Amino acid sequence: MDDPLDSLLAWLRQDKDAALATVISTWGSAPRQAGAKMAVGPAGEMVGSVSGGCVEAAVAQAALDSLKDGKPRLLHYSVSDEAAWDVGLTCGGQLEVFVEPMRRAGVRDRGDRLLQGLVQARAEGRPIVRAVVMRGPGGLLGETAAFDREGVALDGSPGLMSAALADGARRAAERGAPLRLVLPLAEGEGEVLLDPVLPAPTLVIVGAVHIAVILTRLAKAIGFRVVILDPRRGFATAERFGEADEVLHEWPEEGLRHIALSPTTAVAVVSHDPKLDDPALMAALRSPAGYVGALGSRATNAARRKRLAEAGLTEAEWGRLHAPIGIPELGESPQAIALGILTEIASTPTLRAGLGS
Repeated sequence: MDDPLDSLLAWLRQDKDAALATVISTWGSAPRQAGAKMAVGPAGEMVGSVSGGCVEAAVAQAALDSLKDGKPRLLHYSVSDEAAWDVGLTCGGQLEVFVEPMRRAGVRDRGDRLLQGLVQARAEGRPIVRAVVMRGPGGLLGETAAFDREGVALDGSPGLMSAALADGARRAAERGAPLRLVLPLAEGEGEVLLDPVLPAPTLVIVGAVHIAVILTRLAKAIGFRVVILDPRRGFATAERFGEADEVLHEWPEEGLRHIALSPTTAVAVVSHDPKLDDPALMAALRSPAGYVGALGSRATNAARRKRLAEAGLTEAEWGRLHAPIGIPELGESPQAIALGILTEIASTPTLRAGLGS
């Protein structure tokens, strides 16, 4: 298990204490971005990362201390140039990390329920904003609540329910990164961390070809949910795509209607067969998908453009297409092509945000 929230939930279900560390702000060349998380188990086990390795041990010790006294901690680190070099950076930076015990007297049931709701919402593709009091009234310090992307309160401490906090939750969801706000709370003014928990981005691969096998493995390794779409059962088999989350034996226009395409969805069309590629592109380019790309040479792409225009695709819709897909300079081997495709997809802002944890 390598997901911080999943690990936290597993520890809590085993009646073990655990803590969560979240990067809330960075300066300079900090190794991880705001929103990155690390779970710390009762024996100091670490899942996830907040710094690429240079301050993890110190954060883990602070997490263990928070489990002993039940108090959250706001930590500030400066990563020196020497330490940065050790973790693969060219220069140092600074980061702030908020550490909170996820099980404390009086909030055990609510804390477990909130965490379970976050994990479930992410699995269902729903962004949730978690609010936690970092500084403020003693009775509310460390208290948490959850809001949907519209700012509607879902669960949590009654002392955190306010119009100002709901508005902050909406803003955090829109930017896809943590917000720190000083707000009026039930027991007085306090500083609140609003932390968006985003669903994993989805990669839909149209065409169960050899490149798709490699692309699936690479995408899963960095946190994508992967769906294979190909009506040819001899190609789209469980043996070839055992790492995929879902394999659909449907024609592209039908399958894409069943998939909730959104700005956190990428569609990579790689079958190199117009019978599959063309209808897939017509559907994907008219959807809210955050990325749409198609495999093929410039000549293949020119012929494809002519066919799709004749079928009614507009210039604006065509302009959303990444074709030829990926980064050709990486090479022509299947491995290089797959890596180039994933690099381009992961650079898309609406998809990159969901990979931050």
